[in-house]
Amino acid sequence: MAVTAFAPAKVNLYLELTGRRPDGYHLLDSLVGFVDIGDRVTARPAAGLSLEVTGPEAANLAARGDDNLVLRAARLLAEHAGTRRAGAALHLDKNLPVAAGVGGGSSDAAAAMRALCMLWRLAVGEPVLAALGAQLGADLPVCLYARAAWVGGAGERIEPAPDLPRAGILLANPRRPLATAAVFAARGGAFAAPGERFATMPSDAAGLARALACRRNDLTEAAIGLVPEIAAVLAALARLPGALLTRMSGSGATCFALFADRAAAEQACAALAAAEPHWWHAAGSLVAGTAISR
Repeated sequence: MAVTAFAPAKVNLYLELTGRRPDGYHLLDSLVGFVDIGDRVTARPAAGLSLEVTGPEAANLAARGDDNLVLRAARLLAEHAGTRRAGAALHLDKNLPVAAGVGGGSSDAAAAMRALCMLWRLAVGEPVLAALGAQLGADLPVCLYARAAWVGGAGERIEPAPDLPRAGILLANPRRPLATAAVFAARGGAFAAPGERFATMPSDAAGLARALACRRNDLTEAAIGLVPEIAAVLAALARLPGALLTRMSGSGATCFALFADRAAAEQACAALAAAEPHWWHAAGSLVAGTAISR
């Protein structure tokens, strides 16, 4: 029996920094959404734990051996469940760029945990999975949640957000990996008080773009200082016909543009691919509800 779980790209529709903890971790206020663009993790019964990585972005995944986040998540889940001898042959179909600000590694690890819960028939609730995931990285809890959420604290505070409206989205990356820690270290300036959350979620893509227009990504300037090409990506996205909003996601270098629907995003993606064939780009849709069923 094989179990497959989808690992959707995470998009920070806005990301504002509100302070810093004594241990150095930044506090944030963010609206996170997920898109139907991502990786896939398949788990099959096996005597031990192993991982094979294939797909168009597999060559760009750093060879970390036993330190790979998917394997670390699998071992942590097995240890928690008391199934140290449980095994699985894991396969990761890698489509998202690495170190790109869309939570690829965290989403892969979350998908592996979901797949292994099904394969090993573990009854582990979302709060327990989130607590386990937080041991591996700040993005793990929201990637396990895998649907629209307000995120606070250092990433561990997750509050459900209303379903996002249907909207097309185009992701673009200049193929420059960017370490999250480096971006946070380069960021300067004062912190802002958390902004007001939407009283109600807008009903369409245009309304969502208007609501997001007064928000920002506080890591953009620092990221551009490290990877100047991000500014070119943002400018290229803003020039595309039908683009409603352009912004960097997470700590970069991936940026996104919102469109009225998937067809408009796909048309824009074709134009961008023709103009910038060496960038990574993918078109899809914001996921209105749960993102893990694909």
